[in-house]
Amino acid sequence: MTSDPRDVHDHPDTDGEQLPDPGHPGSVTSAMGEEPDHGEEGYVGHDRLPGKVALVTGGDSGIGRAVAIAFAREGADVAIVHLPGEAEDARRTAEWVEDAGRRALLLPGDLQEEAFCREVVERTVRDLGGLDVLVNNAAYQQAQPGGLADISTEQLDRVFKTNLYAMFWLAQAALPHLRPGSSIISTSSVQASSPAPPLLDYAVTKAGIVNFTRGLAEALGGDGIRVNAVAPGPIWTPLIPATMPEDQVSSFGESTPLGRAGQPAEVAPAYVFLASDDATYVTGEVIAVTGGKPVSI
Repeated sequence: MTSDPRDVHDHPDTDGEQLPDPGHPGSVTSAMGEEPDHGEEGYVGHDRLPGKVALVTGGDSGIGRAVAIAFAREGADVAIVHLPGEAEDARRTAEWVEDAGRRALLLPGDLQEEAFCREVVERTVRDLGGLDVLVNNAAYQQAQPGGLADISTEQLDRVFKTNLYAMFWLAQAALPHLRPGSSIISTSSVQASSPAPPLLDYAVTKAGIVNFTRGLAEALGGDGIRVNAVAPGPIWTPLIPATMPEDQVSSFGESTPLGRAGQPAEVAPAYVFLASDDATYVTGEVIAVTGGKPVSI
């Protein structure tokens, strides 16, 4: 029977809830009034990533947790990078990975630090025996109703270092360990082509990720390494109530053609496809998972 995409998931009953800033111990999945679906009960693996080792940044919650669960059920061991304040979420994600019979490696720290970015790659290779898939997923945003005028240098630094600098540092550290058949997958956004003024700094970084993806794909194609991106639309994760005003949280995702926010479990299959041998001729691509919001980049 065919599922109606409008009601596969109900629109989150958010009631404009708010969470502390990302990285705060209170900004965790269990604190949400309605927890996202990460595929805990629904994702079924088909042995598409047997024996692979994946490093997923921001793997503790949201899209990162869904990707970690899906990768594990497809046969991959998963290293999970997370902020120290998100240890509760990270431990739960690791339990789901281990429930799938795979190894989980928890790597707490701040990706704004170059040394930590290089350390997580080295620890993944050392403790899990290699690296086949790098997923640059961790990101930070903070909506500013006043737009450009309200974006402080402190916020700009955090957004750019988390979303762009870390991606460069991680890819640089990973390159010596990636073999033909390996892949790099980064998380862009619908904001890359349709920037919302309150998220201008975030949107700029997401457009930069697309450019990075296409340029690096060109550079590494001759080495047999694929580089792709996923551009999610409005996906219900802890980042939303932690970084957006109450009124925007209440209506989050309603403007999509499907009329609702997406769930992390609906995004993870795109990462599985790009990491798998089903995508051997796909590189430099951006897959949009937006509920119908156009992405033209």
